[in-house]
Amino acid sequence: MTRALKLLPTQRGVAIVTALLLATLAVTIVASLFWQQQVQVRSIENQRLQLQKEWIMRGALDWASMILSAGGRQSSIDDLGQPWATPLAETRLDQYVEENQSSDHVGDAVLSGNIVDAQSRYNLNNLSLNGVVNPVELAIFGRLLINLRLPVNLAAVAAQSIAKSQATAPSTSSAQVTPASSVNAILPMMQVDDLLSLPGFNTEILRQLRDFVVFLPEVTMINVNTAPAELLAARFATLSLAQATALVALRRSVPFRDIPNLSAQMKALFGQDLTDITNVGLSSNYFLVNGKVRMGRATLNTTALIQRINSRTNTSIVWVRDY
Repeated sequence: MTRALKLLPTQRGVAIVTALLLATLAVTIVASLFWQQQVQVRSIENQRLQLQKEWIMRGALDWASMILSAGGRQSSIDDLGQPWATPLAETRLDQYVEENQSSDHVGDAVLSGNIVDAQSRYNLNNLSLNGVVNPVELAIFGRLLINLRLPVNLAAVAAQSIAKSQATAPSTSSAQVTPASSVNAILPMMQVDDLLSLPGFNTEILRQLRDFVVFLPEVTMINVNTAPAELLAARFATLSLAQATALVALRRSVPFRDIPNLSAQMKALFGQDLTDITNVGLSSNYFLVNGKVRMGRATLNTTALIQRINSRTNTSIVWVRDY
């Protein structure tokens, strides 16, 4: 009896400790369940936001395609005074997101973007045709690098790499690709960032070059109505950078209607006859569409390449890239 009375406080202590451990375990389990639920809710919310952003961007691309199709039907030239060249400032898409749908107040969706004439930039795929470097285009790209105060030797580096990738690329006319050709093939360059794989190119050079070059899926003309002065001075070897700047200022008021009009203006301004019109035009078939969708804490940036087809009346999306 005495021994039982002595063990009673000890048993009570063990019971209290056990109860505390069970309470702690229960609290831990409940907290874990709440945390997992919060993670799942946040994951579902992020998926919903991502889908909403993608649908908004898809609508924006459809809108851009419609603008480009309408412009192609209304005019045979493309210049910076047309509707497609007007950027879209940040625009709230009111009532797109339901109110009070989550505890963190996602907020309204905001859309912004712009359309850039891809043929206002130098198409690096012009440097080579079927694996052979084009010396005329190589000289043009070299002059562009000089105008941008970049090393001129980079022109040869890029041209040789592009030519080599074309020469080793598997033929699309054959359904069979030999193992040797697939191993030796060099992946073609498709975006400006691919230049970083070449010797001599770095992020600072790409930063200066990015707004002046592009990779397009075929050989294209330079649009004199939209190209910057640095590219115009590179395209016309007898044109100085100052003269090209004057030409850009002239077209702001009255875009060039056709090649004879361009030639007459250059004759009047600089006393030069426009004799070389190779790969020079006043219209474009390729456009870059840049879009940004912001929904609360989530943001989606997209760039798409859109091509005009069927005599400029319809459009086709060549590629879309998110970043």
